[in-house]
Amino acid sequence: QVQLVESGGGLVQFGGSLRLSCAASSSTFGILVMGWYRQAPGEQRELVAVINRGGIRNYADSVKGRFTISRDNANTVYLQMNSLKPEDTAVYYCYVRIATMDFWGQGTQVTVSS
Repeated sequence: QVQLVESGGGLVQFGGSLRLSCAASSSTFGILVMGWYRQAPGEQRELVAVINRGGIRNYADSVKGRFTISRDNANTVYLQMNSLKPEDTAVYYCYVRIATMDFWGQGTQVTVSS
């Protein structure tokens, strides 16, 4: 079982920045994809950004140019969020795919005030 520990959420004003981190308890061997999803109240969970083992990144259109996903050489993935908007308010979930298995973090709340 893989444990994902998230940090970095909080309350920020419109136009502000936050950086989310997620550390996986597993070694990097076998991790194919790491990334972030989010879920706003009453909405379905949606992809925010993912990065695969080869370093290829994929972003939701709504965050392109504002958010940047990265990962270190170990087992941590980051999401730098700039120019935050109230519509970015959601619970953000860390996501990891190992082989055919998906793992999720417990979620961290991001709230952007107008």
